[in-house]
Amino acid sequence: MPEITPPVPPFTTETALAKVRAAEDAWNTRDPERVALAYTEDSEWRNRDVFLTGRRRIVAFLREKWERELCYRLRKELWAHTDDRIAVRFEYEWHDADGQWYRSHGNENWEFAPNGLMRRRYASVNDVAITERERRLHLPPEASSAAA
Repeated sequence: MPEITPPVPPFTTETALAKVRAAEDAWNTRDPERVALAYTEDSEWRNRDVFLTGRRRIVAFLREKWERELCYRLRKELWAHTDDRIAVRFEYEWHDADGQWYRSHGNENWEFAPNGLMRRRYASVNDVAITERERRLHLPPEASSAAA
């Protein structure tokens, strides 16, 4: 029996917002295995200039991402939705190993299988160097030391 991850298509505004919140919450854990469970086994991704397919590759990609992008904190916003697609606007902040902070802005287009798992994710992302004082997104105190 296939995995089912509610809410499932067709999306209403309410269920699309729930899907966006669930994605934001999962990504903020910085747990590649947990995040990957939201995608079909053969999910297709484009993230910047990286193209990949499948959960195993998603986990490896995210593991490498969060080794580089330290103290990562993300916000997602529902932009639009149809029956089985959701578009989001996002920004996240992180710093590199040298302590330089960045704010990354972008858009994602998501397509879902009938069971609620994401079968396609296409992300366009731009990075802007910021000072620590310019940060807008902060980790809760209990997560700060674990993310450093």
